[in-house]
Amino acid sequence: MIAVDLTGQIGFVTGSTRGIGLAIARTLHQAGAGVAIHGRNLGRAQALAAELGDRAVGVAGDVANAAEIEAAVVAAEAALGPITVLVNNAGLTRDNLLIRLSDDDWDAVLDANLKGPFLTMRTLARGMMKRRGGRIINITSVVGLLGNKGQANYAASKAGLIGLTKAVAKEYASRNILVNCVAPGYIETDMTAALPADVTAALLGAIPLGRLGQPDEVAAAVLFLASDLARYITGQVLVVDGGMAM
Repeated sequence: MIAVDLTGQIGFVTGSTRGIGLAIARTLHQAGAGVAIHGRNLGRAQALAAELGDRAVGVAGDVANAAEIEAAVVAAEAALGPITVLVNNAGLTRDNLLIRLSDDDWDAVLDANLKGPFLTMRTLARGMMKRRGGRIINITSVVGLLGNKGQANYAASKAGLIGLTKAVAKEYASRNILVNCVAPGYIETDMTAALPADVTAALLGAIPLGRLGQPDEVAAAVLFLASDLARYITGQVLVVDGGMAM
């Protein structure tokens, strides 16, 4: 078996104080990387970083606020060194049918899920360009590929993130900055745990593997894209959905 070793790499994972983001942060750390755990709650981010121990720091800020994300990056790099692996995981949902979607619900989802990755990539791109290398992994969704009733804002944000990823991948390939997406399907998290039993049953019927995914299965895909095993891959969408979108 080929072991993935990220010793010397520094990861910054947005929205990593719970769920998929936390699994990603822990996986990168276990592979030897330094990791900045990021969220809105600084105390929780710092507590989780303390659990990881050495090579971890907690930072906070709103990903849709340029000044706050820049400050979080400065704090992370002061503690760990230059960030070499960016994982844009932070996001939110505000579901409703199109005619019932408010302007605020549209703006909040697009700000978190699309503007946020734009700001983090813009913040870190200059340093990666100077060092002539880096990895950016954006967490999109099968909803961005398939659409979903009641999630027009979420689907638009995640489809837009795929387009953003491909554009940035083309811009920075010459500097050896590889930019890819991971598109999870339905993953077992607090969000899916709250779904009614009939909704969960319908979802399982649409997944060929017949089960929800686990956060560590998404994290494994991120680990692959962050490693040298993926050094000839850029501008791609790696779907982790049990076969749902095929």
